[in-house]
Amino acid sequence: MAYSRAVLSMYDLPMWETIRDRRWSLQRCDKCGQYRYPPAPNCPNCLSFESTWQPLSGRGTILSWVVFHRQYLPEYPAPYNVVAVQLAEGPIVISNLIGEEPQGSWIGRGVRICYEADAEGNLLPKMELAETEA
Repeated sequence: MAYSRAVLSMYDLPMWETIRDRRWSLQRCDKCGQYRYPPAPNCPNCLSFESTWQPLSGRGTILSWVVFHRQYLPEYPAPYNVVAVQLAEGPIVISNLIGEEPQGSWIGRGVRICYEADAEGNLLPKMELAETEA
């Protein structure tokens, strides 16, 4: 696994391994049940150090979005979008919406996780509109 632009820690390496296998998983606190993102040594809710990696349902809702008209990285030619998505399990993640873009406001639209390879062949979790609204 290359991920040459990222510095992986012992906490997020397992997450990227699940993404590579197209089964994005996050830590779920064994004490209070809260999912955590980004991966961390302890639960931000109850401070427990006990957790289990659990696969995500793949569903979420767009909370916010923006279209960038300036290119910052070669991998993202302008214009490109960035979405803040609340996963069905609770955490908020930042990603890109691929496929057909919604008309009007994107807020509240249902999405599902999909995977897209970068130039180096690493899989990245992206979002696409859900066929049916959640």
